[in-house]
Amino acid sequence: MYIDSHAHLDGKRFDSDREQVLQRARAAGVETILAIGIGDGPGTLDCAIKLADRYPELYATVGIHPHEAQLATDAALEELEQLSKHPKVIAWGEIGLDYFYDHSPRDVQARVFIRQMEQARAAKLPIIIHCRPSENSENAWDDILQLIREHWGSSGLGGILHCFTGGAHHARAALELGFLISFAGNLTFPKAEGIREVAKQVPLDRVLIETDSPFLAPAPHRGKRNEPAFVVEVAGKLAELRGLTPEEVGAQTSVNFSRFFSLSEKVNSI
Repeated sequence: MYIDSHAHLDGKRFDSDREQVLQRARAAGVETILAIGIGDGPGTLDCAIKLADRYPELYATVGIHPHEAQLATDAALEELEQLSKHPKVIAWGEIGLDYFYDHSPRDVQARVFIRQMEQARAAKLPIIIHCRPSENSENAWDDILQLIREHWGSSGLGGILHCFTGGAHHARAALELGFLISFAGNLTFPKAEGIREVAKQVPLDRVLIETDSPFLAPAPHRGKRNEPAFVVEVAGKLAELRGLTPEEVGAQTSVNFSRFFSLSEKVNSI
C-alpha cells in the first residue's frame, strides 16, 4: 500500500485522462491520494473538493499558494473558511513562501501566510508548507520556520513540509514543531545529494512520500508528466537509502499519514 501525500490532479494536464491516471495509481498500489486544492488561485479554490467528492480514494486541501498571495482578497479568504468545513478537507495548503519566483511580493506572501495559519488554527486543520528559497540563499527556510514558530507552533496541530529541499537543521527544527517531512520525485535526481542525506536521517515514523504531480517526475520518468503511480519510485529510492524494501517504506509512510490525519475517524464521519 502507498499513499501519495501531495498531488495536483485538477487542471488541463489531467483533463483528458484523469480516470486512467487514477486507474494506474490503483494498479500500482496507491490507495489514497491527497489532492491539493490551490488551483490557479482565487476562483478555483474548490478544485480538490470537486475531485474528492467524485473519487473515494481522494482527500482534499484548501489554500492560496504564495504565488497567488497578491490575489488573496478578503472574499477569497472567506471562501476558504467555508470550503475548509467540507468533510473531505483534511489540511490547509499548500501555503508558505516562494523566494525563487517571487510572483507575489515577499511581504505580501508573509502576510497571507500568517492569515492562513490563523484560519487553519480556527478550522483545526494542519498546514501543508511550500518553501522554495532563491538560488543563492536559504533565507526562505529560515523565514518560514520563524513564522511557524511565532504564529503556528502553539496550535499543536503540526503539518507537513512538502517536497522537502532544506538542510538537516531545517528538518530538525520542523520535527520539533510537530511536522512531518515529505519527499518527492526530486529525491531521485542526480544532483539531489543533500536531500538524500536528510532522507537518511529523518525518523521513519515522521516521513511521507509524494509525487507533487504533475511536476517533478522521478527517475526513470523524468521529463514526463508526473502522476500518482510514480510515488512507488520515490518509495524505492527512500528504501534504497534506508536499507528497506519499497513495500516497507510504503507501509510505514501510509501508517504515518493515516495516523497524522486520523483517517480511520474521518472515514467513519464522511
